[in-house]
Amino acid sequence: MDTRPIGVFDSGLGGLTVVKQLKALLPSEQIVYFGDTARVPYGTRSRSTLMTYAGQDSGFLLRQGVKLIVAACGTISSTVDDSFIRALPVPYCGVIEHTAAAAAAATRVGKVGIIGTTATVNSGSFARAIHRCDPKVTAVARACPLFVPLVENGYIQPNDPVTTLVAQDYLSFIREKGVDTLILGCTHFPILAPVISRVLGDGVTLIDPGVYTARQVAQILNEQHLAAPYRGDGQPADAYYITDQSDFQSVASIFMGDAFCGQVQTVDVNDL
Repeated sequence: MDTRPIGVFDSGLGGLTVVKQLKALLPSEQIVYFGDTARVPYGTRSRSTLMTYAGQDSGFLLRQGVKLIVAACGTISSTVDDSFIRALPVPYCGVIEHTAAAAAAATRVGKVGIIGTTATVNSGSFARAIHRCDPKVTAVARACPLFVPLVENGYIQPNDPVTTLVAQDYLSFIREKGVDTLILGCTHFPILAPVISRVLGDGVTLIDPGVYTARQVAQILNEQHLAAPYRGDGQPADAYYITDQSDFQSVASIFMGDAFCGQVQTVDVNDL
């Protein structure tokens, strides 16, 4: 039993979709969330810059005494290497492997689509992970960089004309390839699932990385005896840190709904 919190970081607030899934699956666990809102988006940054950010973000969480670090960011999960993970003093969980495994298992026609930031798609990490799970599955990918600012600015309604137009343009390539399964390879994208489903149709299964990342975290906690004890007095209060002032409360309600609880503090990016 371990009462230390789980640390979760993302380039902005999209990682709150992962936090929502963690809270649903592991209600006794406390979460410390770090959103680098001053430097969002990460998806267009160079690899060297992303490695610097990953080190700073995880270092901040380690100073908060976390027992496990979740990179709730497709871009970071696609960028960090084994040497980075091995250097961490606590277990690490990204959003790639278990998500890819779920997609490979879900497809009926052997064709999986991947959408994500430019950095995530260019890395090829999801496609390689799918190939490791099942070499017979074909993966096709499309960068959708405008989805992130659309979500962060509230353009999320299923019939929103701006988001629908962007989705139609981005997803036409995916539809033409005949996929029946689509990985939402950025933590912002599950918020747009209704729009994406309308554009692609009911025949395409959407894979939410938050769901499978939460399951992986639960497995790690159980295997390494790090799970928190049952808390009969309700869920523990979480802590949320951001690097730039934002309308966090309203955005958090978009990403988490009623699952949001805890205090929000701002951290100077120069102190990371």
